[in-house]
Amino acid sequence: MLILTKSVLASLIGFMLAILFAIILIPFLKKRANQRLSVYLEERHKSKSHTPTMGGLIFILSTIISLIILYLTNKIELTYNFIIVILTFLSYAFIGFLDDYLIIKRNNNKGLTEVQKIVLQIIVAIIFFYLFLKADNEPLLWIHSLNLKLDIGWFYGLFILFVLVASSNAVNITDGLDGLAGGLSVIAISTFGIIMYATGWLDGYEDIAIFCFLLVGGILGFLVFNVNPAKIFMGDTGSLSLGATLGTLAILSRHELLLILIGIVFVIETLTCLIQRYYYKLTKKRLFPMTPIHHTFEKLGWKEQDIVKLFWIIGLIGSMLSIIYGVWL
Repeated sequence: MLILTKSVLASLIGFMLAILFAIILIPFLKKRANQRLSVYLEERHKSKSHTPTMGGLIFILSTIISLIILYLTNKIELTYNFIIVILTFLSYAFIGFLDDYLIIKRNNNKGLTEVQKIVLQIIVAIIFFYLFLKADNEPLLWIHSLNLKLDIGWFYGLFILFVLVASSNAVNITDGLDGLAGGLSVIAISTFGIIMYATGWLDGYEDIAIFCFLLVGGILGFLVFNVNPAKIFMGDTGSLSLGATLGTLAILSRHELLLILIGIVFVIETLTCLIQRYYYKLTKKRLFPMTPIHHTFEKLGWKEQDIVKLFWIIGLIGSMLSIIYGVWL
């Protein structure tokens, strides 16, 4: 019961602070940070062109302030693994913030180039790998169902790099409909919060779990203003930090492969983009009407709210199966 109480309290603190920051930040960002939308989007999205972005600051600030409060009141400890999570969370948030800032400053849809973004993400991933190994973590790939621990040596560094970069960009790609990426992130991070409580062998596991639920509360507070019709978008500031955090939690809990199921919608969204890109290069034809796949559903006449609900349900089913596997089995 104590674990449940801590989780609920953490989410409540994160939620209340996020609401407070949203009330303060939305009017400020509305004057300075209007979203620049792609010219390829459907007409129904044109009305969103003056919606402020950088909304990820709402749950980022609420989470960090909450952590400071809990630390100063001796409710959490800053263990080494916990610091790795926070540094990764903030580092990818900074990359996203830089991209959003350049888009706003240039008054177009061009922030960091694709190469610049990837290079910065790789640099952070390399630092993560260095810190990860310095904590005496072995380069093992765990296959829990078979009780296997595979020592893959230096290749594990490349694997970590792939997990962090892929997960951060997957959430970024999914962030195209009101509430979609935020709702899926609540589901996925809640799942890792539950899984973290079952990783008693990991130093600082309880504090990392509390961080998960603080962040969940912050995202829920953000979603109050982000569900259709959105009053603010999370921008790359939010999506890159959430994706990288999911990757970090998967790596530290040694459930990297389970991340595929927990983030099944993120995976599908990313795969459809990759398939579309290479299919078009080979055939000069489009396999899907539009990618990411949520835009294909729009082309088919689905309402935005219905697409979001469907994807949330798929994400929830994937996460429930992951909890059964990651905690119980």
